[in-house]
Amino acid sequence: MPSGERARREIRSDYRVFTPIQTRWMDNDIYGHVNNVTYYSYFDTAVNAWLMQAGLLSLKGDELIGLVVETGCRYHAAVAFPQRLEAGLAVARIGNSSVTYRVGIFAEGAGEAAAAGHFTHVYVEAATRRPVSLPERWRDVLSSLLVDH
Repeated sequence: MPSGERARREIRSDYRVFTPIQTRWMDNDIYGHVNNVTYYSYFDTAVNAWLMQAGLLSLKGDELIGLVVETGCRYHAAVAFPQRLEAGLAVARIGNSSVTYRVGIFAEGAGEAAAAGHFTHVYVEAATRRPVSLPERWRDVLSSLLVDH
């Protein structure tokens, strides 16, 4: 993006599903807002909660696990404890062994994201940590969150 240009602020319709997130006292920093690193835990929570709900993650010794290989975030507006938030989730890309998720953090009921980021998992065999092709069932389930931008 050229210097001085502002990124388009994401809106609710850019995402397919939403997960409620309650801010915690410890999320705020000395400046009185949620600290930037905390957003990454919100991303992780939103992605993994959805994977569990979709039946793709069980926490019981799965043979296929997702390793985070990249994350990023663009901040648009501050949020702070005790606000309630909603994490919007979409899939931007499904590769051979990877999935890139888009996550938007919204103040509860807000139309525009306070922050928007991406989160990429590479799926590997748990025992060897070697990348594996995503099973067809996974592709079908993940496709329900696929967006074109």
